[in-house]
Amino acid sequence: MVVTKNEHDRIRALFEGLVPADLLDAYDRLLASNGCAKDEAATFIGDPELVRALTGCGMAHFLPHSPAAPAWLAPAPPDLALQGVLGGLQTRALRDQERLLDGHRRLADAQAVPDAHAAGLSPGHLIRVLSGRAEITSLSASLINAARKDWMTMDNLDTDMPLTADFAQPPLPAAGGQVRCRAIYAAAVMDHPVGRRLIEVCGAAGEQARLLPHVPMKMKLADQNAALLPLTPTGTAGALLVRAPLITTALREYFELLWDKATPIAPKRPSPTAQRLPPGQRIVLALMAEGLQDDAIARRAQLSTTTVRRHIAVLMKRLEVTSRFAAGAAAQRRGWIG
Repeated sequence: MVVTKNEHDRIRALFEGLVPADLLDAYDRLLASNGCAKDEAATFIGDPELVRALTGCGMAHFLPHSPAAPAWLAPAPPDLALQGVLGGLQTRALRDQERLLDGHRRLADAQAVPDAHAAGLSPGHLIRVLSGRAEITSLSASLINAARKDWMTMDNLDTDMPLTADFAQPPLPAAGGQVRCRAIYAAAVMDHPVGRRLIEVCGAAGEQARLLPHVPMKMKLADQNAALLPLTPTGTAGALLVRAPLITTALREYFELLWDKATPIAPKRPSPTAQRLPPGQRIVLALMAEGLQDDAIARRAQLSTTTVRRHIAVLMKRLEVTSRFAAGAAAQRRGWIG
């Protein structure tokens, strides 16, 4: 089969992203040579597994020998080959869907809450005390898998280990764009390089983040189904896994109250008034909204502490507020900052 370059490119475009690149390359070689002898297929293709993959997905098939020719591995025409590939994908998708439904049924059974009074059982299974560091760490990392709509976290980066780049990992592997992920951080997190990096990485992965001057404790909450709460400041020596609906519902309401009070990190287009602020005041205002103190603002803005305090005094007067964090919140409401 003689294939022009344009035709070759068109055929590759049909299959790219649907089959592995090495499989597509093998199909290319078969098309270019119009197939090969069955006994030479493994050598010609370069890998017996690729031969099985080609025939298994319908991109090629074996022709029996004839008086004039040996048994032959022939490429399927591109349209028929694509039909075979799509048929295989559909079959696998149906199997995956069946496994997914079965998994959801198992999860529902595992999370089913029996009527404690009717069954004479203790409701103690609704709150589980965790004391092993490894168990807490593992559960903390994997709890997001229980979220179907909302994943909510609160973090102050209080840890008994030095903060390193290992902490800057997005906790969103199971979200897949289907779960809304929100996080409330203590403002001081932004003053730490690893903390800033953590927020940047998670934000790039789709997390919405907000800041409060003080976050009293860590928390992870999957919908209103399960929550992980620390029993110690860092949460690594002891924690509670809570599945009691009354408590998880209250924790969800608590998170929403703090979320409404917190200052968004994501930048918005500044208002005309904000654009008229001197550059130094705009920078200081943005850092104030993160909850940073004067010295920290001075370091980040590369200004003197005296200059920072002078800018803060002017901004608070313009915003008609009496506290630093209120200034950040008021500026955000007016659209002066994100």
